[in-house]
Amino acid sequence: MNILEEKIGDVLVEIINTERATLNEAHELKEKLNKRIDEGFRKIVIDLTACEFVDSTFLGTLVGALKKIVKLQGDLKIVGFRPAVKSMFELTRLFRIFETFTDLQDAIRSFK
Repeated sequence: MNILEEKIGDVLVEIINTERATLNEAHELKEKLNKRIDEGFRKIVIDLTACEFVDSTFLGTLVGALKKIVKLQGDLKIVGFRPAVKSMFELTRLFRIFETFTDLQDAIRSFK
């Protein structure tokens, strides 16, 4: 498994523990997020600190999860950008729809 999970209070942190987040990780993340959202989690942080690359399928999964959780009055935030991943978020203009952080604790505190 390339995705680790950590619960910090009422915040669920999904840690993408791979250098390349592609189709397989997108599928795994989608399944995990759908399950956790259905279980009632409304505060989710995706930690991309280990990622050096994310593909469009993975980005699509993040957007889909954000749409789903926002409809349920929740939020999904992103933390940890390496240069190539940051460039991909800038190129696709996803910085406009996701709240992003450089530090995990800042992302968690932002929910309060």
